[in-house]
Amino acid sequence: MALGPSSTAEKGRGTARRLRLAGFFAAVSVLVLCFWVPIVRLLQLAGGDDLYSDIPLIPLVSLYFVWRQRDRLPRNFRPSAGPAAFFFAAGAVTVGVYRLASFSSPMAIANYLAMNLTAMLFFLIGICFAFWGGECMRRLAFPAGLLVFTIPFPDFLRQVLDTFLQDGSAVAAGCFFSASGMPYLREGVNFELPGIHLQVAPECSGIHSSVVLLIMSLIAGALFLRSRWRRTALALAVIPLGLLRNGFRIFVIGQLCVHYGPQMLESPIHRHGGPLFFLLSLIPFFTLLLFLKRSERTDPKPATRKKL
Repeated sequence: MALGPSSTAEKGRGTARRLRLAGFFAAVSVLVLCFWVPIVRLLQLAGGDDLYSDIPLIPLVSLYFVWRQRDRLPRNFRPSAGPAAFFFAAGAVTVGVYRLASFSSPMAIANYLAMNLTAMLFFLIGICFAFWGGECMRRLAFPAGLLVFTIPFPDFLRQVLDTFLQDGSAVAAGCFFSASGMPYLREGVNFELPGIHLQVAPECSGIHSSVVLLIMSLIAGALFLRSRWRRTALALAVIPLGLLRNGFRIFVIGQLCVHYGPQMLESPIHRHGGPLFFLLSLIPFFTLLLFLKRSERTDPKPATRKKL
């Protein structure tokens, strides 16, 4: 039986899609092989540093959001040469900068991974533009952007974040101590309490909990909120919420030390109490999410014009 023109065209489009898909996976496989050593070292870092323990889950979450968008993706793909060339060039520049920097002095593992994983992400996005086009990538902007959280913080950025969270948590803890009526003296991140001296150390900055809460806010916003400003508000709320959570933790530990003795610094509430205070911070987080979700339902619908 002879095929009609429409059947022949549909068969040709199906063959082209299969070839494009095969080419895409081949290009991604080559990219993974080129960056195999940084990928292995990233997994080793994730297994040994709590700050990066969630990194292996990020690609899976990103793939889930791609799967959610599968029915909304365009059927006819047109490669976007301009954006693809831009991201390929950005990846090449990043590799070049890494090569020059590594020749001058040995590079710390976090800086090494940050440079290589950034270059890999640039190349991956360039491949996606080359095979699937701009319209498809606009619809997949969120899962693509989520992959940024697979890149470890370079040392200078981690130090900046630790310092910000240390200072902010100390200010929040001081507010809790003042509200409770406990006499204290604060100098930077150091507290003088009755019978005890406390210091907010870098490892007590709560950076891991703050990063996890930020990722949660982005995912929850994408799943449950429609408007961009509400998603942005939910993500920005993570900053004061993280500072208040960590300040409250310092306040609780300080109270325990004053009333029960300095041995409370070795207690589980101090050494392993982070998850408990993180769970407590989810109460205001989900309260805000529920408020933003309900406010979307009560937004007035745009008036429709009546036809004359």
